Amino acid sequence: MYAIIADGGRQYKVEEGQTLAVDYRNLSTGAELKFEQVLALHNGTSTTLGGPLLGGAAVTAEVVGCVFGPKLVVQRMRRRKNSRRKNGHRQLYTQIKIQKITAR
Repeated sequence: MYAIIADGGRQYKVEEGQTLAVDYRNLSTGAELKFEQVLALHNGTSTTLGGPLLGGAAVTAEVVGCVFGPKLVVQRMRRRKNSRRKNGHRQLYTQIKIQKITAR
């Protein structure tokens, strides 16, 4: 069984037991997170699509912790001016584990 959920302007295909990194939330480890914007459900034999959301469907997840994304290097240079700047950035994500997918 899998579901397609919407969170933070993105869509994720999730299954029970899957680990996923979503946008950062200030939640402690072990906290419960509930996604109610479910776009589609598939239970192995049939697929149910929402128009655009499925009423009564939800996905419950547990917060595993916070993780950093890959390092992005930002370089800026003005030609012929001897002006260079190098900067790095790592985005913070909340890592979750999908516990349960419920339909109506």
